[in-house]
Amino acid sequence: MSDLRRIICFDYGSKRIGVAISDPMVIIAQPLCFIENKINFIGQIENLINEYLPQEIVIGYPLNLKGEQGQKTKEVDQFIVLLEKHFTLPLIKWDERFTTQIATNSMREMNLTKKKRESRQNIDAMAAALILQGYLDYRKSR
Repeated sequence: MSDLRRIICFDYGSKRIGVAISDPMVIIAQPLCFIENKINFIGQIENLINEYLPQEIVIGYPLNLKGEQGQKTKEVDQFIVLLEKHFTLPLIKWDERFTTQIATNSMREMNLTKKKRESRQNIDAMAAALILQGYLDYRKSR
C-alpha cells in the first residue's frame, strides 16, 4: 500500500453530515459530499472509508465562542463513540467554530449562484473542507 493516504473529515449535523477529503499528499482539502443523518448513515460512511482508505478521520468539534462544550458537543461526542465502534482509524477532534459562516462567504466569493450558495448540502460539505484544511495546515506547521 502506498504511503500516500488521504484524510477524511466529517462535519456532523443533526440533519446532514458534511464530508471532505484531502488529496493523497494531505495538502489540500476539498468538499466531497454530504450524508443525510438517517438511520443508515454509518453504512455510507463505511463505503467512503473503504473507497478512500484514509489514514485518519477528522471530526468537526463544535465549541462555543468561549471555547467551551455545549449541547451540540455532546451530540458530536456520541457520533465519535459510534465511529470508534466501527473503525480503528485515529479520530481527531478539530475546532469547527465559524466554518459554516466562512463556507457561506467563500461560496459568495466564488460567484456561485444564489441557489447553490443557499444549498445547505453544499455549505455542509464546504464547512467540512474548511475544518479539514485547518487541520492540514496545522499538521504542516508542526
